[in-house]
Parts: sequence; structure tokens; C-alpha cells
Amino acid sequence: MNTNKNSSRGRQKGKSGQSFSKFKASQKKSSQKPAGASKSGETTKKAPQKTNTTATSGIRLNKYIANAGICSRRDADLYIETGSATVNGKVVTEMGYKVQPNDEVRFDNVLINPETKRYVLLNKPKNYITTMDDERGRKTVMDLVASACKERIYPVGRLDRDTTGLLLFTNDGELAKQLTHPKHNKRKLYHATLDHKVSLKHLQEIAASPEIEGKKVWVDDVAYVQGQSKNEVGIEIHSGRNRIVRKIFAHFGYKVVKLDRVVFADLTKKDLPRGHYRYLTAQEVINLKNGL
Repeated sequence: MNTNKNSSRGRQKGKSGQSFSKFKASQKKSSQKPAGASKSGETTKKAPQKTNTTATSGIRLNKYIANAGICSRRDADLYIETGSATVNGKVVTEMGYKVQPNDEVRFDNVLINPETKRYVLLNKPKNYITTMDDERGRKTVMDLVASACKERIYPVGRLDRDTTGLLLFTNDGELAKQLTHPKHNKRKLYHATLDHKVSLKHLQEIAASPEIEGKKVWVDDVAYVQGQSKNEVGIEIHSGRNRIVRKIFAHFGYKVVKLDRVVFADLTKKDLPRGHYRYLTAQEVINLKNGL
């Protein structure tokens, strides 16, 4: 499958009928991987809990500024010395000054937030709903990332209860908003298993971006999964409409038996077992932001 799309790829027809070879490569099984680490050495599943001492001892002003993404701690010391930082309306030039939880800190008269940005990638299992909490007491994806960090993170987009695969969590609201906006054409690649074989005719009609519920759905690519029965199809879209992949196949008379998201915004499931999470690398975060 050709994944080198230009900025207008959402309006191009998918390549129906070709083998989904790259899709298969991104779907390597990793169920035998140890629960504690990926091949790259990154921690998966549970992260050690950190003791939050901010409430009692505060946080050094230079660290507070650095955590807000303004500059390094060393540079923050220089800015503090020259009077660029204020706490509760007063200029602070004292090295080592500690900010308390309810203090208002401004840098060059702009209010800043010290919360460290977190980026957590989960390989979602079946029977978990994508919501912060559920009044009916059902299992939510938040149960799976509860130990990931002390910051309050949120899922980026949704996967329905029966859909498995990649789900990103972050407290970076700006990035989350951009990743879910259709204009950025962020890749979503799914492996769909249908209740019977998909005809080539229907595959071509899906590739032509059909109209579903009165609105056209732009299908970037669709193909049979290489080496599998023709009831297994890879489909790439960037639409965020609810249950849209299931609705596409239902429109042509197929029922989705299994649905797995194997790529999201060029992030893959490699070395990430089902039900486990990992932290994005600094380079992955840079790539996400540069791609917007």
C-alpha cells in the first residue's frame, strides 16, 4: 500500500484490490513480549508512582518556568535574575524561590502553566469504552492508563467498545485538537474482518469514497490484507465520524466481526502488546507536531 500521500490525499480514490503488504508489516504480533518493556527498552504497562511534594515544599521557580516549556532551567535563572518573572504580581529575582500550588506565575506578563506535557499510547483491548468515566460502571480506557502519570490525561478521539488498537492520551490540548481535526489528514489505518468475503466490485466502490448517511466519506486507501482470506480488508481513512468504518461496510451488506486500528498519525503497534501502553519518545512528539 502506498502511504506517501500529499496534502490532498483525502480526496483521492483508494487503490482497491492491491495487497495490503505494508499494513501487514505494521501489524506484527507481540503477544509474547514481556509486559515490562518493548524492544526499544521503553517501559510499557505500569509506570512507577511519583510522590508529589509540591503541596508541601513547592517547586523551584526556574523548574516551574522550564516545565511550562518557556526555556531550560539554566536560561530561566537568567530571566529570573533580570526580572522577567512575577509571582502573585510581584517581581521575583531570588534564585531558588519556590512556587506554591495556588501562586499565580507570569513570565513577561503572560500567565504560565507548569504542568509537564504527557503523551501515552495504548493498545486498547476489546470491551473498554472510550470515556473518562461511566455512570453504568462499565470498564473504561482510563482504567488502563491510571498508573501512567500523575497528570490528568485524556484520550485523543475515540474507539468504540468493540474496536481494538491504538489510542493516544495526552494533556496537550492544542495537539489533541489538531490531531482530531480532519483538515490535518492524520492517518487512521484499520484491519477489518468481515462476516463474509468482500467482492472486488464493492472494494472498488469503497475506494471511490461512498456517500454514507447523506455525507461523502473520503477513503484514502483500501485493499485485501495480503496472505489472508478476502474477508480481511485494510482501510485507511482520516474521517472522525462515529463508527464510520463499520458503517461503510454495513452500507455494502457486510458486518464487521473484528476491527483493529493498527496505525494512528503514523504511530504503530510495534512492540506494544494488547492492553499495554508506552510513552511516546521525544522524537515521536516532534514528528506529530511537525506534521500538523
